[in-house]
Amino acid sequence: MMKNFNTLYLIFAILSGLILLFIIAPLLGMFFLTSGKDIIETVKDTEVTDSIWLTIRTSMLGTLLFSVGVVPLAYVLSRKKFYSRKLIIGILNLPVVIPHTAAGIALLGVLSRDTISGSIAEKLGFSFINSSAGIMLAMAFVSLPYLLTAAIDGFNAVPVRFEKAAMNLGASHFRTFFTITLPLAWRPIFSGLIMMWARGMSEFGAVIIIAYHPMTTPVMIFERFNSYGLQYARPVAIIFIVICLILFIVLRFFSRNKIDARN
Repeated sequence: MMKNFNTLYLIFAILSGLILLFIIAPLLGMFFLTSGKDIIETVKDTEVTDSIWLTIRTSMLGTLLFSVGVVPLAYVLSRKKFYSRKLIIGILNLPVVIPHTAAGIALLGVLSRDTISGSIAEKLGFSFINSSAGIMLAMAFVSLPYLLTAAIDGFNAVPVRFEKAAMNLGASHFRTFFTITLPLAWRPIFSGLIMMWARGMSEFGAVIIIAYHPMTTPVMIFERFNSYGLQYARPVAIIFIVICLILFIVLRFFSRNKIDARN
């Protein structure tokens, strides 16, 4: 029996190693094929740095703004059982399965200048097309399901009896939510926020339809590859990957420390 277990473990270890190699090899290959000089010159390129800050800023702002609505929606979908609940969850997850260029075209149909929302934006002195606002909406559209799913799972993990006990002791629904439910569901919600932010940063298809300019970093990588070739696109990709990885690790570390402090 132990021999069979060791054989199974060995097979799974080999398969796991192949998957790990599949992810790591292309990333390491970029570093080995790019000189330090090219990376330094790219870091000094203000067009590149501006695109990176634009990408980080718009994705983070979109995540924070939309979380104000997504988290309450997730709570309602977790706690209330109604006839069209599964249909609504399916619709909200559509951006994950549809081509993101199609998502961009769909957004264009409600954000362009000749639409109601576009006209209102024009009167207010800005436009969704080729603007930071449009980029933010495109990022949020394709990444929102990640936060929604994580938040629903988080709320599902909180026993309803805890909420009922708090309300039986005189706590209001608002107080119960903010002092019992939300703190207990915080970890998956925070993970969902990180995933939504990270997915928004990496978005290309929907963003390029809404705003080719100003260029986010994924669009700039495509533009440089298309115009100048792999040698000019690779350093931008490396810098962006490193920055995303650092931010991702920092946020995960912050999340873990915050949870440990609560415990």
